[in-house]
Amino acid sequence: MGTIWSARIVDAPTDCAALIETVLARIIAQMSNWEAESDISRFNRLPLGQWMSLPDEMMAVLRAGLDMARLSGGAFDPAIGNLVDRWGFGPGKEVATGTPASPPWQAIEMDGFRARRLAPVALDFSGIAKGYAVDAVAQALKTRSLHHFLIEIGGELRGEGVKPDIQPWWVDAESPPGLAVPTLRIALCGLSVATSGDYRRFRMEGGRRLSHSIDPATGAPITHDVAAVTVLHQSAMLADAWATAITVLGPDRGMALATRHGIAARLIGRTSDQAQEYMTPALAAMLD
Repeated sequence: MGTIWSARIVDAPTDCAALIETVLARIIAQMSNWEAESDISRFNRLPLGQWMSLPDEMMAVLRAGLDMARLSGGAFDPAIGNLVDRWGFGPGKEVATGTPASPPWQAIEMDGFRARRLAPVALDFSGIAKGYAVDAVAQALKTRSLHHFLIEIGGELRGEGVKPDIQPWWVDAESPPGLAVPTLRIALCGLSVATSGDYRRFRMEGGRRLSHSIDPATGAPITHDVAAVTVLHQSAMLADAWATAITVLGPDRGMALATRHGIAARLIGRTSDQAQEYMTPALAAMLD
């Protein structure tokens, strides 16, 4: 996944690290675009119209991604792999030209546990797979009767139970470097948090910062000044996807959508005065 993981587990058995590595290896083998023989890479190479049976976990992530695409009006799109590559943020390194003729996600068709491409698009789960991996690791630990832990994968976290001192797992939401914003401190207990930011993955071109967050509507990196979006949710997978969708939609449309759906979210925007903070009512109520 191009990142690192960490775990704090109360009364952890000696094989916990191996258990976690096994879960992550399984997800990488299914959903990594950087692995040529992963299920997602093989799916993306299939001839148009050819069905492929997908593993249960990959199908679950694809279903969730397509649901989020419909809910967000395509702001979150699990089929923008070609656009990600064309802007230099995927396995391929190409120069972007043109705009997509139609929402990429609409070119994916599912039938039970099969899926196929109806147009030359490519699946890319980079806006949802890390969150799913956090959830999968948490479930694996619970299966081993481990109920007190904090899991982190590339900045996406989930906390369960409490620490040995009976305190919750307190974490500070990641803030954009160089911006003076209030610290958002969260007690994670059966709760996940995901942050999407333009400072994590970007490249400079002609003196302009190009974010890795691609707007499927334009086929190009987002142009509004969203520095970071943090989302709290019971599901790390959905927190991950929501953070991506809100980032793409921007302060007005993104936070309005999150508010309508009762999502706990904070957005930090870059302004001439350094930063502006937006918060949904659901998050404000959690902090009261």
